[in-house]
Amino acid sequence: MLINRFTLQLDEIKAAYALEPNPSLEVRLERIGRIEQMIAANEEKLCTVLAADFGTRHPIESRLLEFQMIYQACKHVRQHLKEWMKPQLVPTPGFMGSSHAWTQMQSIGVVGIMSPWNYPVQLALVPAIAALAAGNRVWLKPSERSSRTSGFLTALIQEYFHPSEFCVIAGGADLAESFAALPFDHLFFTGSGNIGKKVMRAAADHLTPITLELGGKSPAIVDPSAKLQEAAASIIYGKLINGGQTCIAPDYVVVHANDVDNFVQELQRAAQNQFSNPEVLTGAIDEHQLTRWQQLVQDAVKRGAQAIPLISFGENSSPSFTPVALLNVPDEALIMQEEVFGPILPIVIINDLVSTIRYINDRPMPLALYWFGNNKKVMQRILDETRSGGVTINDTLLHAAVENLPFGGVGPSGMGAYHGKVGFELFSHRKSVLEVRGFFGIPYLRGTQLVRPPYGNGVERLLRWLP
Repeated sequence: MLINRFTLQLDEIKAAYALEPNPSLEVRLERIGRIEQMIAANEEKLCTVLAADFGTRHPIESRLLEFQMIYQACKHVRQHLKEWMKPQLVPTPGFMGSSHAWTQMQSIGVVGIMSPWNYPVQLALVPAIAALAAGNRVWLKPSERSSRTSGFLTALIQEYFHPSEFCVIAGGADLAESFAALPFDHLFFTGSGNIGKKVMRAAADHLTPITLELGGKSPAIVDPSAKLQEAAASIIYGKLINGGQTCIAPDYVVVHANDVDNFVQELQRAAQNQFSNPEVLTGAIDEHQLTRWQQLVQDAVKRGAQAIPLISFGENSSPSFTPVALLNVPDEALIMQEEVFGPILPIVIINDLVSTIRYINDRPMPLALYWFGNNKKVMQRILDETRSGGVTINDTLLHAAVENLPFGGVGPSGMGAYHGKVGFELFSHRKSVLEVRGFFGIPYLRGTQLVRPPYGNGVERLLRWLP
């Protein structure tokens, strides 16, 4: 039985944690430093296995979107962890006399991490860095769809870490189901909403605290005040990087009717400039993903949508799927109901701000929202009247690259956030502490002594005095 074997393994990790429940600053930084060393020493090999999983993936893309995010997280922790770990004094009310109160951050135990296939290195290790910074032990279950990368990463972690510090296990859906049912002290999942629901149900049996990093249909809004050329170039980059297999990729674009033709031309120009070399365009993770992209386009066209190729490739260098924009897509089309997660960009025509806000709010809250324009009043209305996990203005993706900004969803797009200090706090318990002292050092006036039974006039006078 997997669950019995896993329970015994988790017990061993918890036993190791119990022997060191509050690792020193130096121990935490040394563990994080090993992650950094592990990646730096194996960048080339990791690029190779990533390319093998995706069929095509440029090493620059892997270095930029996988490794650099890890290095950035490690650097940020090194710079700030000492300060994060310090107790924080808080004020006490006057009736507490000279009592002192503070909070101190405490590790929580063993953190389970279930990572996805689309960024199989970054999205496995960045949460692990936060958990280790908080003083915890980590058990990672990477995705089986990126099997080569997950297998290689498993071997690397086993080489650089003792399994009681940072454990990793690879396997398929049955193993993932057993993993999610373990009594972790916190479970962190990145992936689709449908699987997230199953993970949440499994965690509920042990009341395991859970973080869900999901996705959704993230809109990009092109205001009439926007520069179409710049907006199109940013949207194309955000949509086509990693072959569109990014949880915060622009899922669809909202534009005014007067701008549609020019905007589509700018999209094509930008796509041709950035991704016409098939070696730069990341492929589908597997045949199932490729088939799904084809079905989404076919379904939309069957329902009356117009498919517009975004890139013209040479006959001898055409990839397995050509990125497309879709116009006049009916709401009932599958692509308007599901997160695209691929190089397909529906364009929605809406001519006024109120209708744009209503259109977005009538749908599940997305993980990201992008707004392009120069009208500050409109921008503020979008920020105030829509809800999303995060926002980038006049570009795409970049809010996720700022370590000081929390990264996470809201409602159907996720639960909880991490990155930077927020990640450290996510995997910590903020313990409240009160050291009771009397007024002016007088023991008689200390703490609860003035309000203990038998009750008399003194307590009545105290109640009138208290705020």
